[in-house]
Amino acid sequence: MIRTMVHVYLDDYRPCPSGFVLARNSEECKLLIDGEPIGVLSLDYDLGWGEPTGLDVARHIVEHGRYPREIYLHTSSLSGKMQMYQLLYLHAPEDVIIHNGPMPQEVLSNIGNRTSINQSNKGD
Repeated sequence: MIRTMVHVYLDDYRPCPSGFVLARNSEECKLLIDGEPIGVLSLDYDLGWGEPTGLDVARHIVEHGRYPREIYLHTSSLSGKMQMYQLLYLHAPEDVIIHNGPMPQEVLSNIGNRTSINQSNKGD
């Protein structure tokens, strides 16, 4: 059985891009990471006052060795971005691509278009 990879977008505020599964907090994101193979993961840092952060998700990835194929950091927190990037960069396997910034529009469009094509093919 072939398992399809999902793309996960962790953010407590921003809208979820097309083709992604939204995780509004760190616990939802960890459950998705533990339960599904992840193609692209995009992390926010600040997830609400007093709530665990994207760094907690990055630690979870490192501790459990459940790396997505690609990781983007779309947070506006410069210190949070630096902490997540350093942790992931130091521990990620060589085949994992870590981007120190948000997804370019081209990546968002490609993932959104592939999702639209897959959904239209299901109706055939």
